[in-house]
Amino acid sequence: MEIKKNPKVDLQNRKGIFLEIGLIISLALCVVAFSVGQSKKTIEIIEVSGPEVDVDLVEITKPEQPKTEAPVKQAVKLITNMINIVDNETKIEEEVDFIDFTEDEIVVEEIEVAPEEIEEEPVFLKVEVMPSFMGGDLNTFRTWFQGEFKIPAIAAENGIQGTVVMKFVIEKDGSVGNIEFLQSPDKVYEDEARRVLMKSPRWTPGRQRDQLVRVYYILPIVCKLQ
Repeated sequence: MEIKKNPKVDLQNRKGIFLEIGLIISLALCVVAFSVGQSKKTIEIIEVSGPEVDVDLVEITKPEQPKTEAPVKQAVKLITNMINIVDNETKIEEEVDFIDFTEDEIVVEEIEVAPEEIEEEPVFLKVEVMPSFMGGDLNTFRTWFQGEFKIPAIAAENGIQGTVVMKFVIEKDGSVGNIEFLQSPDKVYEDEARRVLMKSPRWTPGRQRDQLVRVYYILPIVCKLQ
């Protein structure tokens, strides 16, 4: 069964009226909006007041800097006739001619130097405690010396013989020094005797008043060929 619409209640017939009413309402809203937007706006300025405060201004001062003395400039006088200041890369081709220095400009003074006097300690011939050799006396040393002494070959070939008289000093450290020959048949004997004396073991030095002293000894040795 088909339903039929009543033309009186059909809304399609009233579409134009609804459109007009909508346009009227929109126009009214626009007018109200413009009137509200153009209203005057006022700004109220509020002044804030308070008690006055006095502020004292203090001047800021800088601490005084210690006074420093200005460096004293010293003038340096350059001798330009002999010294030329050049760069490091400059080659120096000039040579100093020493002929320019005459004898009148060079003065040499002779200074007399007095020779230094060396005071030699005294040497005694006899003291309170005489030096000792290996716990013995001069005879002990004579025996040792004769065992070390050799007749030089050249003296034996030439038949040279005789007595060698030696004079030497026993030093404070026990060594033998200041060797002298008072008598000798030939120099070859002196050389041999000196060799033996220089290899002598240390002596016990002599004493005088409980002080170490130097002591002379004289020793004769008879050199006889067999």
